[in-house]
Amino acid sequence: MECDVDRMDAPADLANRSVSRLIQNEITTEIPVHLLFRDDPDPGRREPRTAPIALGPAVVGSRRGAGEQARPRRRAPAPANAAPEPQPALTARPALVLPAAVGVLAGVCGAAGCAATSWWAGALPPAPGAGAGLGALQWAAYAGAGALALAGFGGLAQGRTGRAWVLGLFGRYQGTVRRTGLLWINPLTPRRRIDVRLRHWRSEPMPAADANGVPLRVAVLVVWRVRDTARAALGIDDHEAYLRACVEAALARVRVAAPGGSRGAAEAAGEALTRLVARETAAVGLEVYSVRPARVEYAPEVADAMHRRSVAALDARDRAGALTSVVDSVEDTVTRLTMRGLVDLDAGERKVLVRDLTVAFCAGRRETSP
Repeated sequence: MECDVDRMDAPADLANRSVSRLIQNEITTEIPVHLLFRDDPDPGRREPRTAPIALGPAVVGSRRGAGEQARPRRRAPAPANAAPEPQPALTARPALVLPAAVGVLAGVCGAAGCAATSWWAGALPPAPGAGAGLGALQWAAYAGAGALALAGFGGLAQGRTGRAWVLGLFGRYQGTVRRTGLLWINPLTPRRRIDVRLRHWRSEPMPAADANGVPLRVAVLVVWRVRDTARAALGIDDHEAYLRACVEAALARVRVAAPGGSRGAAEAAGEALTRLVARETAAVGLEVYSVRPARVEYAPEVADAMHRRSVAALDARDRAGALTSVVDSVEDTVTRLTMRGLVDLDAGERKVLVRDLTVAFCAGRRETSP
C-alpha cells in the first residue's frame, strides 16, 4: 500500500515542478477554453458588457468574446492630394457711402479750423488775445484741420446713370457704388469706374467653317453688359478682349451657314453661339444677350473657287428652268393643235414639229434674255 501511495504522489510532484515560474514577475490569466474558439456572440443571447479597464493613462474597453483588450483607434490621416475646400464666390455688394452734405460739412469745418488756427498763431490781422506764434499746438491744430478739410472735400464724387465704382482698400474688395448724384466716398479707397450700360460690340472677321468644312470669315455682333461689377472688375482686365476670345472659341465649335444659305440655318447658328458665349462669360460677371453673325464671306484662299462654283450653279439652275419652260411651251402648243384638229400628224411629223418648235422657242428666249 505504501508503494501505491508513493506512486500516486509522484504525478503531483511532477505537476508542481512543471508549473514553476520561469520568469519571476510574470502574470498569467486563466481564459476559459470555450472563449478561445468563439467567433461571434449568439444573436439571441445578450451578454453583459464589461466595464473598461484602466491601463495607466489610457482607458480601453475589453472585446466581447475574444478574451483580449481592445486597442484604441487612431484617426486616419487625410490624403496629401485632397482637394481644398471651395472658397465662397466673389459677388458684388453695395459699398458704404455717405451723403454729400457730410463731406461738405467736414470740409467747411476743416477750413474754419485752419482759419482759426491762423488767427491763433497771429498770421491773420491781430486781435485781442491772439499772436501766440507757431508752436507745437498750432502745428497740430493745422494738421488736424487740414486733414479734415482734405477728407471732406476729397471724398466728394458724382455718380452717373449707367456708371458704377468698384472700391478696394489694401487689396480687398470693399463694395460697389451704383448711386447717382453727389456722394461722399472714403478718399483712401481706390476707385475703378465701370460702364454697366447695354453695349454692342462688333468683331473683326474671324475664322469659321460651314457645314461642309469650307473656311469662312465671319464678323459677329455681340449685345452684352456688365452684370456683376465685382467679378468683372477683379476677374478680367479687358472685357472686349475676353469677349473676342470666347467668340473665337464658340466659332470653332459651331458651324455657320455659308453665304446665301437659308435663314433658319443662320438663326440656329446665332442661337448656338449665344448659348456658348453666355455660358463662358457668366463666370466673370458679364451678361450676353445675343451673338449674331453680321457678315459672312468665304475665306480668301477659297473665295475665287467658291465664286465660280456659285456662278456655275446659278447658270445650271437658270438653264434647267429655261429648258423646263421651253418643253412646257412646246407640249402645250402641240396639244392644242392636235385637240382642235388643226393638224393631223403621224409620229414622224410630230417629232419634226416638236423639234422645230423647240428651236424656235430657244432662239426667241435667247434673243429676249439680257
